This record gives sequence, C-alpha cells and structure tokens, in this order.
Amino acid sequence: MAAHAAKITLTLGTRPSLLARRQTEMVAQLLQAAWPELSIVTRVYATRGDREAQRSLPEIGGKGLFTAEIEAALRSGEIDLAVHSLKDLPISMEGGLVIGAVPRRAPAYDVFISRHRVELKALPPAPRIGTSSLRRAAQLRALRPDAEIINLRGNLDTRLHKATTPDYDGVVIAAAGLVRLGLEAHATHPFSHEEMLPAPAQGALAVQCRADDTVALRLLHPIHHTPTWAAVTAERAFLSGLGGGCAAPVAAYAEPCAANPSILWLRGMVASLDGQQIVRVAGEGDISQPQELGYRLAEEALARGAAELLPTRGRMAVTSGT
Repeated sequence: MAAHAAKITLTLGTRPSLLARRQTEMVAQLLQAAWPELSIVTRVYATRGDREAQRSLPEIGGKGLFTAEIEAALRSGEIDLAVHSLKDLPISMEGGLVIGAVPRRAPAYDVFISRHRVELKALPPAPRIGTSSLRRAAQLRALRPDAEIINLRGNLDTRLHKATTPDYDGVVIAAAGLVRLGLEAHATHPFSHEEMLPAPAQGALAVQCRADDTVALRLLHPIHHTPTWAAVTAERAFLSGLGGGCAAPVAAYAEPCAANPSILWLRGMVASLDGQQIVRVAGEGDISQPQELGYRLAEEALARGAAELLPTRGRMAVTSGT
C-alpha cells in the first residue's frame, strides 16, 4: 500500500481557526507517519458558525453549524477528507459521507479559567462566567446558582483574551483545545466529571470522507483508534436516543473500564436550563456494542424524567460549542 500511497495526494478541508488548523495538521502528521510517501495539502473553509461568531450558539442553531460548508466541498470532490471536532458533527450523516477514522482522543474534560486565579467555588457572589454552551451553563448554575452566565464566542485566542478582561470573572473551555495548542498553563482549575460532564464526543476528532472512496478509507485505517471510537459511539448513541442532535443541556462520557478493557463505562446527564433539575444515569456494557449501551442509558434517562427537560425532543440540532 505504501507504493500506491506514493502516487496519491490527499486534500484535507478545515476551518480557519488556529485550533482547527492545528487539528488538521495533527491528522496530516498521523497519515504521513503511516504512509511516508503520501502528499497532503489543506484547504480552508469558513463555516456559518465562524462567520456569525458574535451570536450565541442557541440563537443560531441548526444542523451543520460548523461543518456544512466543508461537507459540501467533500461531496463535490474539492477535498478528499474533512477534519472536524466530532462533537460538532450532526448525529445523522447524509449525502454519501462517512466517518473514516477517529484518532486517539485528547482529554475530554472542561477547564475553568479565571483572571482571579481561583476556582469557581472561591469567586465572590454573583460571578460573571462566560460560555456559549447550554450544557456548561446548566452545570455552572448547579454549582453556583448565583452565577451570571455571559455569552462567550470566538476562537480560542479570543476567548482566552476575554477571560482577562473585567467583563468576566471566569470562562469555561474544553481542555482539548488548550492541550493541542500547548496552552495548558492558562487553566485555573480542571473540572472533574462529577462537577461538569463533557459534551458527547468532546476531545475527539472525526476524519470524514466519501463513503465510496475506498482509497481514502484504506489510508485512514491505521490512524483509527478503536477504544476512542467505541466511547464516542456510546456517547453519541445516548444523544441520539434522547431525540437526535441536541441543543438542550445534555452530556455524556464513556471510557473502557480500567480493570477490564472489554467493558465500556458510560455516564450521561440531562439538565434543565437553570441547572436545578438534573437526571444522571450510568452503566456499563460490552465495548463491542457501544450503541446498545448508549441507547439503553438514554431510555433510562427518559424514564427517569429527562423527557420533561427536552421540550423540543426530536427536532434538536447540535450546537455544542468549542
């Protein structure tokens, strides 16, 4: 296959932010480590989510907020692969596209960043906390009911700068972006999963390709990480079982059991917008059947009252934020 790869040039599509470019660079490096003679070029596409960076994610809404333009380029043949943050991909994939590989996951937890250099619980009354995510906002309100949640959009550099201004006492950001850009020192406090459960597939990348592109699928095979794939499949099945991609406060995180890697452990959460009602579920299943585990816990959550917290169930779209 290496001899064939020497004759191939792959074009990768990505968003314009520094983080998106870095993630695409990481995928390119994995591919070239597996196929040293492979040639790779990158094309950049601004998505609707990039262009409307001043509006809140729930306000914009809609499927494919950070992916539609790149997926269109993939379908048309302008590019061969699209690199996405997996949590931004809608649950249902249309138009002959598939996820060809999910590389090893970065840390999935969220971090708190504060110019005061103290944890969330140590901030003075009525702190102003920045996030564009309903999931994070609900869990913040559960931890600090007195917090004022302020919309926080923009690329990672922009959000880190905003965190230093008097407009915010703190902001919440995914750890994965900081790690990938070598900016971990900005974090004040990493949230435990008990404090703040991440979005389904947070920290994972998806490399998308055309379903009939057998060459791309073969080239992607060596960079696919099966344990990560199983975990994010269970998490996305939990989200799907609640009614599809979701703009409500929904969280999920799965990982292989340390004592028995053939068992997958999944935690899920559905919250009210104000964080005062939270349904939590947890369970385990065979790592070879992650969808079954995710759907089973979604049904359990619905039976325990989650349906009442999802007023638009069945019509929801992914707006998980970064």
